[in-house]
Amino acid sequence: MIFSALKKDPELYPHRHGLYFSFFHALNWQVAIGTPTVLFMQQLGADSFQVGLVFSWTFLLTPAQVLATAFLPHLGFKRLTLAGWNARAWFLFVPIGLSILAPTHPVPWMIYAMIVATFGYSLVRAIGTAALTTWIYHLIPASIRGRYWATDQMLSGVAVVGSLVFYAALFSLLPVYLAFIVAYSVAVVGAWIAYRQLKLLPDAEKPRMISLEKIVTETPRLMLEPSLFRTYLWLSVPLFVVITPIAPFAAYYLKASAGLTTADILMLTMLTYFGLIAANWVMRSRMDAVGTKPFFRISYLAHAGIGIGWIVFLLTDGQWRLMLPGLYFLQGVASGCWTSANLNYLAKILPESDRALPVSIHGAVITFLGGCSPVIWGLFMKAPDDAAAVNLAVFQAFFAVLVVTSFILLGMLRVLPEKAGKVEPLLRGAWVLRPFRGMANVINLIERPPEKEEPPPVKKAG
Repeated sequence: MIFSALKKDPELYPHRHGLYFSFFHALNWQVAIGTPTVLFMQQLGADSFQVGLVFSWTFLLTPAQVLATAFLPHLGFKRLTLAGWNARAWFLFVPIGLSILAPTHPVPWMIYAMIVATFGYSLVRAIGTAALTTWIYHLIPASIRGRYWATDQMLSGVAVVGSLVFYAALFSLLPVYLAFIVAYSVAVVGAWIAYRQLKLLPDAEKPRMISLEKIVTETPRLMLEPSLFRTYLWLSVPLFVVITPIAPFAAYYLKASAGLTTADILMLTMLTYFGLIAANWVMRSRMDAVGTKPFFRISYLAHAGIGIGWIVFLLTDGQWRLMLPGLYFLQGVASGCWTSANLNYLAKILPESDRALPVSIHGAVITFLGGCSPVIWGLFMKAPDDAAAVNLAVFQAFFAVLVVTSFILLGMLRVLPEKAGKVEPLLRGAWVLRPFRGMANVINLIERPPEKEEPPPVKKAG
């Protein structure tokens, strides 16, 4: 049993419910805001704009997450988190109901129902995740946090990879709508069990929030006045804008135009997670020694390679399908390198005593603007004669923009200074497996109190 090893670790075992939560949570988000929902939208006959909108809700609702954080001093960590988690699974009954109806031809109201359902899911998700990571951080003693987050990543990785293999088998063996019923049912069960695990966790002391006066006065200054933070913020935005649409539109194109099966696309998606895991495994032991900038370079070059690879694939009318596994794996490597380097670099350039507001600004700006990108590109990618396809010329132009932007950012990296030395990254845990959504998880306006030093062990006489 995958959880049995926790019983052998007396320090981690009391915190096992947080780790169980991570496992079952992965069964939920992997379906609800991942590739399966993109493929379900395509199955219903949605166009590229509608697919981009559904995928973007997670990012566009970043302001709701920031606002939800403001309720923490009144509700506390546990009540606010459970309020969001108690509601999200109900929205997944919409795709289950639509799958039961199993339309053979596109039905517009079903597409609109999915758009509304994913909006509702993403809204309560924003509320539920507003303080989740900080809550867990307060519960775990400093001496075992590294081991805790490593175990968290392992359990989430097993859940993600295992579920994708399971869903790929489902779509190979079952009728498509029956397979979607099973997939979304697993997501509902995962959400329910994850919620039960959260209820078993103790609450933490209610936090102290940053004052409204400080937010109003400091936000414009941090975003606009010359500083290293401002430079890095506006260097991060272009990359997020050009990479956020890759996942939904690649899956949509492969299903709608290239003729790949749902099972094929899910297996390719699994390779992205292998790339993420591989990148973070390599960086874990090297980033402290060489710094973050080499991994920013790897990320920019990898994204440029992804763009070039997709352009070649599209120009050959999708004949070179052997390229796809490499492109998906490289996408995971590129995302993993950038996310880990970003979290480490922010920790280096921001003083530990005053990080909450600038980190929140950075995460909010890049996730919101990045979320606008699939919606805008989706408008232009709509095929003129077939709603359930993409405009090939615009799709090629999108990857050309990705290549150009990556090389420009590679050249501008020299303007970022970096101090050598080890630093604790701002966020650990399952963000390794969902890097871009992980950026939203650092958004909170909590002023973290200083760590209490653990008393030294008492030496016995003699």
